[in-house]
Amino acid sequence: MGNMGTVKTTVDIQDELLARAKRHARRTGRPLRAVVEEGLRQVLSNAAPQPPYRLPDESVGESGGQDPLEAYSWQDLRGVIYGEP
Repeated sequence: MGNMGTVKTTVDIQDELLARAKRHARRTGRPLRAVVEEGLRQVLSNAAPQPPYRLPDESVGESGGQDPLEAYSWQDLRGVIYGEP
């Protein structure tokens, strides 16, 4: 992987999770840092990229045609929006 550099940081980790990670590090003969890095790499490599949100097309009328809402007054539009008679 090469020398990519390191950054020292502070992270709050649940006590029991940290204890398990330390036991795992001892059992595998690796430093805790290596276990944490491996876990982060695994989570990040398995994370499926989220597709960008696509706003649904809720257009009214025909493309390039006359606006079907143009003939309504503000009061009429409000009634249509809020389902008023």
